[in-house]
Amino acid sequence: MRIVLDTNVLISGMINPTGPPGRIIDLMRNGVLKLVVDDRILSEYADVLRRKYFARYFDKTDVEDIIDYLFKNSHYATSRVIIHHMPDKADIPFIEMAITETVPLVTGNLRHFPAKNRRGCAVLSPAQFIKTVPDTV
Repeated sequence: MRIVLDTNVLISGMINPTGPPGRIIDLMRNGVLKLVVDDRILSEYADVLRRKYFARYFDKTDVEDIIDYLFKNSHYATSRVIIHHMPDKADIPFIEMAITETVPLVTGNLRHFPAKNRRGCAVLSPAQFIKTVPDTV
């Protein structure tokens, strides 16, 4: 199963393994989920993980290991759509990739992805997404 995962859910799931974001990280580690990325998304993941604020959770070696894991275990794609208007321009790569690959976008900031900009793409909270995962997984 492939998804686009907003940075806030990725980081949240790694910091706090309980709850829906943590479950998403577990599914990713177990190979059930594969993240859809492009260079813009991977760059954002790396930039956020390297922020001083997160040094209390991840040392430099952990950060580089996480980035390496994401680099090697994600599905790379190239956006075939262009979105011009979003409340936060940093969110554009995420919605573009979800639309391009016809996969859900999982985010903790649903309001950042107005329905009028989604082009029919499913945008789900972590809790909403986890409800879609079969119990047998």
